[in-house]
Amino acid sequence: MKQKYITLSTISAIVALFVAAGFMPLLLPEYNLNMLTEIIIFALFAVSYNLLLGYGGLLSFGHAMFFGVGAYMTAVAIIHIPGLSMWNAVLIAIGATIIAGAVIGALLLRTKGAYFALLTLAFNALFYAIATKWTSITGGDDGLGFDRPDLVLGFTTVSMATITNFFYLTLIVIGVVILFCWYFTHTAMGKTVLLMRENEDRMKMLGYNTNISRLILFIFTGAVAGIAGSFYTLHFRFVSLSAIDSMGVGAAVLLITFVGGIKTFWGPIAGAFVYIILQNYLSTITDRWPLFIGLIFVLMVLFIPGGLSEVIMNIYQRFFGRKDRNEGASVAAEEVKS
Repeated sequence: MKQKYITLSTISAIVALFVAAGFMPLLLPEYNLNMLTEIIIFALFAVSYNLLLGYGGLLSFGHAMFFGVGAYMTAVAIIHIPGLSMWNAVLIAIGATIIAGAVIGALLLRTKGAYFALLTLAFNALFYAIATKWTSITGGDDGLGFDRPDLVLGFTTVSMATITNFFYLTLIVIGVVILFCWYFTHTAMGKTVLLMRENEDRMKMLGYNTNISRLILFIFTGAVAGIAGSFYTLHFRFVSLSAIDSMGVGAAVLLITFVGGIKTFWGPIAGAFVYIILQNYLSTITDRWPLFIGLIFVLMVLFIPGGLSEVIMNIYQRFFGRKDRNEGASVAAEEVKS
């Protein structure tokens, strides 16, 4: 009963959040709307990383390679395939990340712990080197710029030249993907991954093939990161080496996830919100903004290891905990009577 009650509350909060976000183009100037779009994109990236680390217990230093593959494949497809629709460009990016995840995962998931983390970093460096040297395709240090294609819906065509239209597209598509990731955590596969993190040996004794489960998780999170990378490229209409840099977006997603908190699904989304706003604000007042971001990260690890999600939950329990318990008890009593 408790799980059902929490689920209904979560669904109500999600609907309210979507409705509120739908009014943002009417309230925010173009600069802030661009920043909010970036927050949504990095929220999805952080969710994918949290599924791998927080739920699967797999620490990766190379998750940026999937983000970068999705970003580069979108730009390359639009530039080199004339008349390609936006949907097909995103699908090509997803397909490329799925293939990359399957190949790399099959090689890496025989290792665990520090070996796995370092090998993901090595593969990220390999993809970074390819993006650097294959200048005829990736543009090398100069990157790739392009015009964002219009959205073809069959019965009509929507221009994606304005940030307002692209914001709504990003909100809908990435919002649905995030909700699907949330649903994934409640499926049998999601529960299996979580139990594997707690006691893999016991899961093996129960007959589960943990290697296959880890591979599925690795491919799935890579594909989700690829979607984030694809929309990142579409948002800025440009892609460069920074999109696949393990010390750039790779470090950023690590910071976002830990600042938000890996103990909950929604924590990294709050982390993306705080990180992007701080980054944009601090970068306008100092060139050493990464130093301050790093300092905030260290302080949170030392004093608030649960991240922002822990702070939010403590505040919620302080002000609404008793009310929720009373409502939950009333609902349970009504079910007993029936």
